[in-house]
Amino acid sequence: MIVARLIVACMLIATAQAVGSRTALAAHTQPAAEPKADAPSLRGARMLLFTKTAGFRHGSIKAGSAYFKELAKERRFEIVQTEDSAEFNAEKLAGFDAVIFLNTTGDVLNDEQQSAFEHYIRNGGGYLGIHAASDTEFEWEFYGELVGAYFSGHPRVQKATVRVDDHKHPSTRHLPTTWPRTDEWYNFRKPPENVHVLLSLDTSSYEGSTMGDDHPIAWCRQMDKGRSLYTGGGHTNESFVEPAFQKHLIGSLLWVTARDHAPSDAQPVPSDPS
Repeated sequence: MIVARLIVACMLIATAQAVGSRTALAAHTQPAAEPKADAPSLRGARMLLFTKTAGFRHGSIKAGSAYFKELAKERRFEIVQTEDSAEFNAEKLAGFDAVIFLNTTGDVLNDEQQSAFEHYIRNGGGYLGIHAASDTEFEWEFYGELVGAYFSGHPRVQKATVRVDDHKHPSTRHLPTTWPRTDEWYNFRKPPENVHVLLSLDTSSYEGSTMGDDHPIAWCRQMDKGRSLYTGGGHTNESFVEPAFQKHLIGSLLWVTARDHAPSDAQPVPSDPS
């Protein structure tokens, strides 16, 4: 009788363990949950992911593109990746809520395409620049305003402490006051002007800053009716599987597409079209 009870008990334990394992596996393999019905959502948006390079080409373009495509599936929006500058015409740009410059480099648009893109932004389009987007279009004055600052160099990839300057913006409100992370930390020709700073670097926490104590690394601004946000992260493949950085990008997309329901109290400085 005792032996029979022991056998039944073992069978019950084994069954419970198997059910628990299946539940854990299912939870691990399920895509990210959709936001609540009343939460900001990217559902139905349409984005252009631009990855053209005319200079150095980052290996993480592949990882970043894969991340955005998977995010589009999970959050039910459309993303179109291209390296064809011909997409930058008035008719095609009008079909996108935002354009993402993912590690672009060099001179990637001709004069006509630049004019179409400027018109798109000033009339309500969104722009998200990631990492080497600041190593792009150095001779185009409008783009300098749009991205905020131009790349000048970088030290080795290393861990640094990122300070959160705005805890209410959708791209940063999930972050603690300080955010230790590893990336390639850009120096800029000069600090960005007429922008709202979201994140800055604690320059005492790593080696290689040439900017003193004032070293912003992510910022945003309004460009007439449009919105622009730049983030210096995204050099490494690991950036695009890092949950906190992923949330930073999602919040950035919500803001540049004007789908954020709780904008920051400190609004970016509008641009001067003159």
